[in-house]
Amino acid sequence: MSDLRAAGMRSKAWPFEEARRLLRRYEAAPPAKGHVLFETGYGPSGLPHIGTFGEVARTTMVRRAFEAISDIPTRLICFSDDLDGMRKIPDNVPNREMLAEHLQKPLTSVPDPFGTHASFGDHNNAELRRFLDTFGFDYEFISATDFYRSGRFDAVLLRCAERYDAIMEVMLASLREERQKTYSCFLPIHPETGRVLYVPIAHVDAREGTVTFDDETGREWTVPVTGGHVKLQWKPDFGARWAALGVDFEMYGKDHSSNTPIYDRICEIVGGRAPEHFVYELFLDEQGQKISKSKGNGLTIDEWLTYAATPTLGYFMYQKPRTAKRLWWDVIPKTVDEYHQSLAAFPGQDSDARLANPVWHVHEGHPPASTMPVSFSMLLNLASVSGAADKATLWGFLRRYVPGASPETHPDLDAAAGYAVRYFADHVKPTRTFRAPDPRERAALEDLRARLAAWEGGQDPEALQAMVYAVGRDHGFDPLRDWFAALYEVLLGASQGPRFGGFIALYGVAETEALIGRALEGALAAASAEGMAGG
Repeated sequence: MSDLRAAGMRSKAWPFEEARRLLRRYEAAPPAKGHVLFETGYGPSGLPHIGTFGEVARTTMVRRAFEAISDIPTRLICFSDDLDGMRKIPDNVPNREMLAEHLQKPLTSVPDPFGTHASFGDHNNAELRRFLDTFGFDYEFISATDFYRSGRFDAVLLRCAERYDAIMEVMLASLREERQKTYSCFLPIHPETGRVLYVPIAHVDAREGTVTFDDETGREWTVPVTGGHVKLQWKPDFGARWAALGVDFEMYGKDHSSNTPIYDRICEIVGGRAPEHFVYELFLDEQGQKISKSKGNGLTIDEWLTYAATPTLGYFMYQKPRTAKRLWWDVIPKTVDEYHQSLAAFPGQDSDARLANPVWHVHEGHPPASTMPVSFSMLLNLASVSGAADKATLWGFLRRYVPGASPETHPDLDAAAGYAVRYFADHVKPTRTFRAPDPRERAALEDLRARLAAWEGGQDPEALQAMVYAVGRDHGFDPLRDWFAALYEVLLGASQGPRFGGFIALYGVAETEALIGRALEGALAAASAEGMAGG
């Protein structure tokens, strides 16, 4: 057994725990289909979003962990439920009046309001594929419309007709009494209007493989269950699709968790084996409320990538997927710094520690070297005190702090400098508030400025930090965090800040001395008050 496989078999990282559970599924014999199948689902009524990224990224992490401990080939399918009827008109599309004529039609039968594809479903599927391709995911795409109409789903649909009563028993037990009266697991697609109908089914003929129903006008119709003439309601569809494809692993959000027994049982009723599943917690907004696409109360992919590189989003998705997490602006700097700390630690770790390191999973076992000797948080503080409008200003300080560094030798640092200037302008500068020091703080700051004026210790961050500590102790700050809080609030206009010795080394001893001078003169607090008044 290779070192990697042995480490994977004992790793406590959650993707490896899931991979081992999946491997136990085939302890007796390998899969008859010749591979292990991972699936993610997508509802193409809207555009792909940050949750879509998280689901595919996390599933890929489990897939790569499985490949590290097993020789069984794997596949990842992204399934688009594009035969679903368009129940409402999205707010963010053109030609909404035209769409009103096509309500309840399958998304792939609705004209594309953007005018670029054969249908609205095709347009959103193209966006999904572009989205997944942009992030480099390895997947196979399946359209529900093709799946139903091509006959790939026919065998399972016929089995659904044969075992209709058993499926209905499961479903009716989960529904309110009023809903039970009209419910059917089959949704016929009207032969004339093309609409997906939510109507009672009068008769299911298992031998003929047909369903009979009355449409909204009272006309009776009989249509085959095969060939895309009907679709399954979404809960039965979930389980039946697992059976038809032979899905071995699928993850979904906590809002699906109560339906898991239904999905599993229907999969078994139609002759399949329920897959392994992983239920993840949902993302929360600034107020701790569930993020909703319709409310727009969370970060989008584009918003995250405006201020940080793609792998940092993967890093965020890796962390504690079974814990609800705030997804708001303030998590970006922290995530960027933790990502680069993990990258920097990776080369010196043994095999067990590497597999527990999130960057192994973010980069599919091959994380790059970090070229980030300065934290993102420090870059934000540097942007603040220097008034940087572009990353070139920050490089004036960075070249002095990291001799020989350039955008070419340190591409991570160069990219982060640009992100930091943008993040500072959009999310720090509008909210920062400087205050004047109290008498004890003023005396300590005057002392610190004098010591910096006389400093001959070079740019050593540790020596500078020790000197800052000494000033705090000499002026009776106990605990010392009160002294550092004063430095942040008076000099940086923030409630938290960097290791101050490192900040001085980066910004410069003389520059920090001058910064303290401006604070003592009241210039920083005055500018802050003026900005607030102007806002």
